Formats: sequence, structure tokens, C-alpha cells
Amino acid sequence: MTRQSGSGRAAGGAWQWQRTAQTQRALLDAARQVFTEQGFSDASIADVVERAGSSVGSLYHHFGGKSELFLALWQEHQMAHEAAASEAVAQARKDGVTDPMELFCAGARAFLEGSWQRRDLAMLFFAGDGPPGFEILKRRRGREWIGQNDVLLRLPDTALDRLYAAILTNLISEGAREVAMAKSRRAANLVIDAVIGYSRRLMADGSWKPADETADDAEPAPVPAARRPRGPSAAEAG
Repeated sequence: MTRQSGSGRAAGGAWQWQRTAQTQRALLDAARQVFTEQGFSDASIADVVERAGSSVGSLYHHFGGKSELFLALWQEHQMAHEAAASEAVAQARKDGVTDPMELFCAGARAFLEGSWQRRDLAMLFFAGDGPPGFEILKRRRGREWIGQNDVLLRLPDTALDRLYAAILTNLISEGAREVAMAKSRRAANLVIDAVIGYSRRLMADGSWKPADETADDAEPAPVPAARRPRGPSAAEAG
């Protein structure tokens, strides 16, 4: 038997890795087509492997099942959003932008653009038809986006500022749904511009602050006698 050299093993390993990557890509692309056409619940593994030109055994070997395929697509979608938003913010900073509001808008616009470019996936993940536990993962990811935006906007760690970051983040999320549902590129652009416009309005004055910053520590105001409930007090009722 001929002994394989180290370079031969390396070449063989690279070929095997490339083949594995190609198989995984074919399965993911096929799953994207089948899921977006039929929905997650109605899609079958048989349809996916047929379209991928693969086998059921290969699908289970690479992903473990239909749910794992769905989650892999979702993770790719989220990573694409993350990369686009990060690159847009980095480019804005490179161009000299320092205003947190402008940086937020740059990242938000890139996120919304991705929702149009991958609108089939966006609508799939907005549909509410996914594997068990998917909605929990989505909520967890939403909280991560809120935290990232909180940092980008340089907000203090207070309940009101966290609420402010959550409102802005949810505005972008709902805008992404409308972008994905748009019937044309022009309609999508109008939605994107509207979302950025609404965001600018919300950010114009910053997060809401109570007139009296110490209101939470103040004693409750007494209720005028004329407006007090006529029933017995808690002490009397007990």
C-alpha cells in the first residue's frame, strides 16, 4: 500500500471539506425554497432532499432534521443582518459621523435593506410557523438587538432608557415586516424612508424624562375626600 504523504492528506481533507460545504449549501438552498413555498409545517424532508439532489441520510448527517435546517437558515439570516448593520455603522464612522442618532439610522437602513433583499426568508420567519422553541429564540434575539442599540445610542442603564431602546428596535422590526411585504422596490423604499423618518422623530428629543425626576421616590398624593371610594378600607374590611 502506498503511504499517503502529509500534503496528500491535506489536499484530501480540503477536498472533503469543500464537498461537505457544498452539500450543506445545497440542502440549505433547497430548504429555503421549500419552506418559503410551503411553510415549515407543511414542508417535508423528502421535498428538501429531492430538490437538493441529496439523500435523507445526508440531511440528517449534516443538520439533524427539518427543525435544524430551519434554524440554520434563520441564523444565517440574522448573521447577514448583523454584518450589514455593523458594516453600515463602521462606514458611517469612517466618513466622520459621530452622532449616535445618525449611526443608528445607518444601521437601521442596512437592516431594512436586508429585509427586502431576503424578503422570502423575512416573511417565513415572521409567519409564526416554525419549530418548537423558535418564538423563544426570536424573543431572545430581539432582546440582544435592543442591547446592541442601547450601546450604540450611548444610553444610561435606566428603565426609561431601556424602554426607549426597545421602542426604537421594535419600530425597526415592524418596519422590516412591512418592507418584506412590499409589492415593489419603490414601495419598499417608501417604507424604509418612513421607518427612518419615524425613528428620527422619536430620537429628536431623546428618551422621555418625567417632569420631576424624583417622582418615583415621592409619597403618593392624598386622594380628595370627595373622590375616595365609599366602600370600607382594607383595614375595615379585614
